[in-house]
Amino acid sequence: MEAPVIAIAEDLRTLCPECRLGWLTFSAVPRESGVEMDACLGLLLPELKAVLEQTPLADMPNLGESRRAYKACGKDPGRWRVSSEALYRRVRQGRELYRINTVVDVNNLVSLETGFSLGSYDRDHLGRALVLRRGLAGESYDGIGKGAVDLEHLPLLADEHGPVGSPTSDSTRAMITGESRRILTLMYSFSPLRELERAVELAAARFSALAGAEDLHKGILA
Repeated sequence: MEAPVIAIAEDLRTLCPECRLGWLTFSAVPRESGVEMDACLGLLLPELKAVLEQTPLADMPNLGESRRAYKACGKDPGRWRVSSEALYRRVRQGRELYRINTVVDVNNLVSLETGFSLGSYDRDHLGRALVLRRGLAGESYDGIGKGAVDLEHLPLLADEHGPVGSPTSDSTRAMITGESRRILTLMYSFSPLRELERAVELAAARFSALAGAEDLHKGILA
């Protein structure tokens, strides 16, 4: 599968010099997750919950960097949480994770394992060229399970049709459904390169093993 065409806007690079995107493209048939995912979560969640009960969220790997990037962009991270923080809060409270399909569930698993916010998108509902930029005044979209998301000053992913994703909540336009086949997964990073490199390798292994990813390609836009 061909690599995505993505750019990072210069104003965002200026505000967040460590801004990078990890990317994976692959083919998959999203299905209900099975015992393999149950086993992974069964090992991860009790240990992670214990860590979260003793560690401030801002000190969790790669999460603090994302919160600082939001501040640099002019977005209050206390009001507009990155998706990895929302997942961590859910785990710390002992609440069950949403289970959607194999692609979305692996997306969330890797986010919990790394602290990065991930977004998985149906490429058949994306434009050809994508840009990571800061949201403009008045921009918004319907977030998955969230209603309208105010995108002003938020780091966001956009194509020629407008904003489609962000580290906080993705648009419903390109969300993964049972009909999706061509997948783009992005890791929104404001951390040192070595952290993202490790996370991309882990994501590739997880999507291959747990989501049946085929023809998988990966890379980093730095």
